[in-house]
Amino acid sequence: MTELSYESTLRELQTDRGTLRYHEAGDGPPLLMLHGSGPGVTGWRNFRGNLPVFAEHFRCLVLEFPGFGVSDPTDEHPMAAAPAAVRRFLDGLGLQQVDVIGNSMGGIVATRFAIDEPDRVRRLVTIGGVGRALFSPSPGEGINLLMEFTDEPTRERLVAWLNSMVYDRSLVTEELIEERWAHATDPSTLASARKMYGRKAFEAVAAAAANSDEPPYWAMLHKVRARTLITWGRDDRVSPVDMALVPMRTIPDAELHIFPNCGHWTMIEQKEAWESAVLAFLTRKDAP
Repeated sequence: MTELSYESTLRELQTDRGTLRYHEAGDGPPLLMLHGSGPGVTGWRNFRGNLPVFAEHFRCLVLEFPGFGVSDPTDEHPMAAAPAAVRRFLDGLGLQQVDVIGNSMGGIVATRFAIDEPDRVRRLVTIGGVGRALFSPSPGEGINLLMEFTDEPTRERLVAWLNSMVYDRSLVTEELIEERWAHATDPSTLASARKMYGRKAFEAVAAAAANSDEPPYWAMLHKVRARTLITWGRDDRVSPVDMALVPMRTIPDAELHIFPNCGHWTMIEQKEAWESAVLAFLTRKDAP
């Protein structure tokens, strides 16, 4: 296979609400890959290491959500803008049904999309983040560190947050720190991040949700019709593993795979084991 570089895989899709950028690799059934949130995050950085493996089996489509500095910006809260971006993206590419992998925030977006448009998601894979903490404090350690960085960005706070994302801190290299710092401190990207993770904004969203007549998404997980694989790092300090109990119990056709010695970035920290489990799930033939 030709080397899958950033430049060779980057694509653009013009929509009525701005340009969506994405990375495309491979042939076969479409596989939509949705990134998480946090300082300097992009879809490419979340999934670039996994693309060569999945591109051997699927047409991989790594969407960059609006508000994270790659696709055109959005005036909305980035989480609120994401589901509509997924719909525009699939419609723009003429895709009626896809498999979806979502990391953290991307998993929540994918799950909500699977609830709202059940015929468009064949199989769903989530990586941490989905559900509700039952035994652990909420928000978790990693989210608190993320809010501290967002309110007052410093290199030290970025490193503290990155260390909370992993079990093996040797993964937090100088190259990773520099890459994330440059992107996270871009003024427009930082302004968008503050809509999500500035402490006042985060608490305001939480208060509004508590007073809303709308049920939280985790209370609607029983409506997911796609076969679902929930993946989690046992040592996740951003979304503790007890969050997995609600989706595991309430999504009708759900499997749960927990990886040891692994933090929030399961697809990076337990790369080979995670890829093996996800490929087996996605390529398993449907029962008659």
